[in-house]
Amino acid sequence: MSNIPMSSLQRYFLVAAVAALAACANTPSTPKQASYYLSVQDGRAGLTDGKPVVRKSDDTLAVIELSGGHLRVAQQIAMPTSLVGPPSSIAIAPGGRMALVSASTRRDAADASKVITYDLVSVVALDPSGATAPRVVGSLHTGAGASGISINRAGNLALVANRTEGSVSVLAIEGEKVEVVGKVQLGEKSGPAHVAFTPDGRRALVSRDGDNRVSLLAIEGRSVTLEQREVYAGLRPYGLDISPDGGWAAVTNLGGGQGDADTVSLIDLRASQPRVVDTVTVGQTPEGIFFSPDSRMVGVTVIDGSNKPQSSPFHGAARYRLFRIEDGRLRPTAQVVGGQWLQGHAFSPDGSAVLVQDAANRQIRLYRGTSGTLTDSGERLQMDGAPSALKLWR
Repeated sequence: MSNIPMSSLQRYFLVAAVAALAACANTPSTPKQASYYLSVQDGRAGLTDGKPVVRKSDDTLAVIELSGGHLRVAQQIAMPTSLVGPPSSIAIAPGGRMALVSASTRRDAADASKVITYDLVSVVALDPSGATAPRVVGSLHTGAGASGISINRAGNLALVANRTEGSVSVLAIEGEKVEVVGKVQLGEKSGPAHVAFTPDGRRALVSRDGDNRVSLLAIEGRSVTLEQREVYAGLRPYGLDISPDGGWAAVTNLGGGQGDADTVSLIDLRASQPRVVDTVTVGQTPEGIFFSPDSRMVGVTVIDGSNKPQSSPFHGAARYRLFRIEDGRLRPTAQVVGGQWLQGHAFSPDGSAVLVQDAANRQIRLYRGTSGTLTDSGERLQMDGAPSALKLWR
């Protein structure tokens, strides 16, 4: 190197620096700080070559740590939960000191090989320092098939979609004290799957896979009423999320489950009357849908026939799909193919990683990405029960 002219040496380092920068730009990033998530596992839910089976494991709530590109179970407790329903059965109160977890099914006490509907919502105390494990401090019975659950940003009101009963329960919150203070009846066959607050807390949306519509709820204090306007997104709207900035809602449309390609829809919440502005085809049976922290991206778990027998002409591998929102449209940006019976998922705080729950293999998968790219890191966290819902905690 000592015989290389200075100009050549400068060119050498310049080329090397450019190459290094290019490599960094194309390499998925890893979150710089540890982040923690609440994940629930259904100990009953199993799948053997497309056939549902009832397993004998416990239901659990786990605290999942993501640090340095690796996943681990930081804490775990036994508590009732369920995979049945959209992967939205966890709601965390502002400040991270309390969570609500719903359980839409349970084992039949008369026959442990059977699963029956349930109506339980558990109140969970959380320690944001992580020094002590979560603990169940209370429970409520809201309505048959208690599924999707949300807490408003003020932390004083929660809503629960009772899918089998056809209602939405209203819960008042004061610290760890939670009580049922009202109920909105939607109809026996409405099938409310999830309910989500807008950021200002004055409205909520309800996906209804029983009668193919999205309802709007008006909220004034503890009073929750059904608005006249309804939104029609697609066949059997199911998973639902509202962007952190309040501009958009996104919903998965389950379809008939007969091998047809299904859809997800984007709802404009800034319009004087909320309405669907875009619908895109994503594959068979889109399950969970959640926005990125910056509201610019939305991720979807697509089962895509992975829950069907291998002999089925519609059998396939599951996919996680990522869409960017541009000019009121859902633009596909990336996807990762793999896994079976995918359920909940959650972005890291900086959006550089996504945790995806694989119910059939009882794993949590880690995907990494930046600027709309997405790659499978190969990191897997093995669980005993089937992971269903997942939420970023801290």
